[in-house]
This record gives sequence, structure tokens and C-alpha cells, in this order.
Amino acid sequence: MSQRQGWLEGWRLLAALSLSLIVLSLWIASMRHFEVEGVRMVIRFTARSSLALFCLAFSAAALARLWPNAWTRWQRRNRRYLGLSFAASHAIHAAAIVVFAWMDPASFAEATSVVSYIFGGLGYVVIMVMSATSFDRTAALIGPRAWRTLHLVGGYYLWFQFLVSFGKRVPAMPLHAAFLIPLLIVLALRMIAMARHPRAQTVAAG
Repeated sequence: MSQRQGWLEGWRLLAALSLSLIVLSLWIASMRHFEVEGVRMVIRFTARSSLALFCLAFSAAALARLWPNAWTRWQRRNRRYLGLSFAASHAIHAAAIVVFAWMDPASFAEATSVVSYIFGGLGYVVIMVMSATSFDRTAALIGPRAWRTLHLVGGYYLWFQFLVSFGKRVPAMPLHAAFLIPLLIVLALRMIAMARHPRAQTVAAG
């Protein structure tokens, strides 16, 4: 029996989320007259929107297996588009970082390091490769085994990157610990789903 799909599915979902992120980012920047502080606010906003979208995509398969219902089926069905929306959010994040570096090179240099360049740069490579292979044709080109490995390893790398990026701010800003909660929940969900359905977890890597 075919699943009933709503309007906010697939490419429409991706378009709606991407457009919303662009509009919100412009609005946030305009609150500070598009000056440096406004750009930094956009960087913080898109870091958090990326976290939310990543967690939705990365937990979709586990939730659909553990608690099958209308929401988790929708989430699982649109996992690809949630993942691409995460990539769109992080593209805006990258654009804001570039603008920040251009507008205030001294503050940018103070806020970054060689480690952040390498760690963050690799993260963007992972996002681009995973996004490029999120389509049926490109996934078929690399084969199912390579696709599963790429999206499994890439997903956990991005999970770890979020954990470090938000976790390192906790000593100075304890409230940032709240951003670690969804990451730990997602990990727990995936581990529970793997324990209950080990074969299914291997097949649905992302």
C-alpha cells in the first residue's frame, strides 16, 4: 500500500527550508544593519539550524524503526531532503563565515586556528560529498556498499564535529551544554536501533 504524502515533502520541503533559512539569515543580519555583529549572529543561528536539521536526518532511520508513526515515517521518507537542507544551512553558515573574515580579518583570525581550518574544512568536504551522493544516479555510480560506508562514516564524523564545536564552548558558556543533548539523544537512538535491528541498521546507514 502506497504511503500518503503531504505537500511538504521532497523537493518542496527542501525549497521551503532553504528559503526560510535565507530569509531568516537576512533578517537577523539586518537587525545589526548588516554589520559584523549581525554577520556573527547569522553564523550562530545557522550553526544551530544545521544542528537541528542534521539531528533530524541522522535519527530518521532509527526513529522509524523504534517508533513507527506518521511523524517518523514522514521523517524517514524525507531523510534525503532533511540532509540536503542541512547542507543548505551549512552553506549559508560558510558564506557568513567568509563575510565575517572579509569584514573583520583581525577578529576572524582571533576566533579561528589551524585546527579549526582542518577540522571544519574536512567537515565541509564530507558534507559536499554526502550531498553529491544523495541522488539516485550518483548513489548508483559508487555502488550501495560504498554509499553506505560513506554516509555512515561521514554522518558520525559530522556528529563528532558538532559535539566538539558546541562542547568546547561549554566551559565559558555553560548553557551551550543544551546543544549537546540532541546529539547524545541521536546517538542513543541509533545505538538502541542497532541493538534491536542489527541487520536493518547496516542496510540503512545514514
